[in-house]
Amino acid sequence: MQDNYLAKWLNDELSEEELIKFKASEEYASYKRLKEVSASLRAPDFDMEEALNRLQTERSENTPKVIALKPYKRFLRIAAAIAILITGSYLYLNLSNTSYSSQLAENTEVVLPDNSEVILNADSKVTFNEKNWDTRRKINLKGEAFFKVAKGKKFTVKTSQGSVSVLGTQFNVENRDGFFEVNCYEGLVQVTFEDITKKLPAGTSFLVIDGKVMDVEKSDALQPSWTRNESSFDGIPLKYVFNELERQFDISVNTENVDTNLLFTGTFSNTDLKMALKSIATPSRIKFKTEGNNVLFYAENTNQ
Repeated sequence: MQDNYLAKWLNDELSEEELIKFKASEEYASYKRLKEVSASLRAPDFDMEEALNRLQTERSENTPKVIALKPYKRFLRIAAAIAILITGSYLYLNLSNTSYSSQLAENTEVVLPDNSEVILNADSKVTFNEKNWDTRRKINLKGEAFFKVAKGKKFTVKTSQGSVSVLGTQFNVENRDGFFEVNCYEGLVQVTFEDITKKLPAGTSFLVIDGKVMDVEKSDALQPSWTRNESSFDGIPLKYVFNELERQFDISVNTENVDTNLLFTGTFSNTDLKMALKSIATPSRIKFKTEGNNVLFYAENTNQ
């Protein structure tokens, strides 16, 4: 599409052929909606002729140059229209964003406009634009969520570390500080991380820990364990296990003489703190003690 189509469209100067091309462009639907929203915006009263006359007078007093004002009228009309369109687009896009979040120690279920389902794990958030959902199924994720995507146009999950694209499937995405994992449970998903793009069939995963892509074994699971109130790990550093424990029980975890990079394989309950602590401490050969909402893990040879 030519760069001047938008300005000519706003000024009703497109030829019939140009208008057909413009309406066929990907941008047209968005521009049309934004123009409709912008039409409802009311700008402050402004006398264009008076302002131009004042400008001409001031210029005449300060400089001997002759200024042709007529070309500027058309430019200012287009500039004003574009300014209103930009303002309208800002309001339209920002006021249309919808967000859902889960607090510590809770899960939240969300039904999207196309009946796709999202289950948020503890301390997670999704944001999407509900107004243009029919044409662009894109959702931003902070934390972890399990998606059951209804068939349709491409569905994209954006995170700070990578993105996941599908047409209709079931998958889980976890995006935490230093930890990024995608698990496909049905269909096929495409993961993009930095300059890596990988397709995951059902039963496969993509895992990045501290910026390093890790090898992951296949799984026969039908959905993530946390949806059944369990947190499972397979060769994951203890520091990430402790972080998940904090999120699931809204507690504070501290360590003493514990190697938090020690790899942990196992499962803990998300509903029974005492059992969860034992499930972590026993295979890791460490001890723990609790005080209110604080938990201390320490090595067995540490004096407590």
